[in-house]
Amino acid sequence: MDVRPEYPVSWQAAALNGVLRGTMKPISTLLLRNTAGMAVASRLICFGERVPGILPKHVSIAPERFGACSGEWVRGDADLDESKVLLYFHGGGYFICSPATHRPITWRLSATARRPVLALDYRQGPVHSLAESLADALDAYRCLLDRGYAPKDILLAGDSAGGHLTLATLLSLRDKGIPLPAAAVCLSPWTDLSDTRRRVNAWTDPMLPAGRVDWLARRWTDGLDCRDPLVSPVYGDYTGIPPLMIVTGSTEVLRDDARRVALSARDNGVPVTYEEWNRMPHVFAILADVVPEARLVFRHISRFIDAVGGRAAEPGAEAA
Repeated sequence: MDVRPEYPVSWQAAALNGVLRGTMKPISTLLLRNTAGMAVASRLICFGERVPGILPKHVSIAPERFGACSGEWVRGDADLDESKVLLYFHGGGYFICSPATHRPITWRLSATARRPVLALDYRQGPVHSLAESLADALDAYRCLLDRGYAPKDILLAGDSAGGHLTLATLLSLRDKGIPLPAAAVCLSPWTDLSDTRRRVNAWTDPMLPAGRVDWLARRWTDGLDCRDPLVSPVYGDYTGIPPLMIVTGSTEVLRDDARRVALSARDNGVPVTYEEWNRMPHVFAILADVVPEARLVFRHISRFIDAVGGRAAEPGAEAA
């Protein structure tokens, strides 16, 4: 189904849109032009990671190691089903951010899905390639299978570039004949890294400059077939892929990346819940500490997980 939640836009969301438009968008426009600018952006994010985040007392974080990369176990409550797991891929354009920056999402997903979340710190550019990021995701999934998790008890999720990685992982698992997870959730996924110029919402997006998104896409696909489904999942054949939930904001520049995958997957017989939230910025779920709509989206994710049978019905299983 298509869902367009008709909640009135909160003053918090309206204020944050203004702040993002006046800070994040011009900073991204300035920095995302060369390797030096990307390095500055990465350092700024790394500095932010060192500032201790405020998490509820019932949330626990434990480090983990997977082959060439690391990650962390996030438990959003004390009473979780440890026989089940959600594997999460953070966003950040494939060059910034980490599991630490996305804890506002991962702990709420853990509470929502009533299971631990494994947030993967996969390898990123400019040192590493898209193929290496995907290899890390596949290795982590195989490791979960090796540890005894049944495919039906695994969920995948990711945002932005992590949404790209989620879809590429599903397509690759399917093509390799590896048992697929129960379902996947993509928040504002970046799915088209081809040479198609972005025009939709180029002016209305409060956070992402369309030209810089296109520049990043060209950088990561240099020397690759940019219409390969593992490079641009929007061109994938989704036959046999498990149910998807795709969430985006109505004014973000990646909105049509999400919508096109939803339509394509449905054409291939995949049950897809597509949600387009009015005037919400890119990956607005990460703003759940301050934006009411960002907290509400986890209730919608909870309903999706229940609908696909990814969680035993249990009262009070939604994130606060």
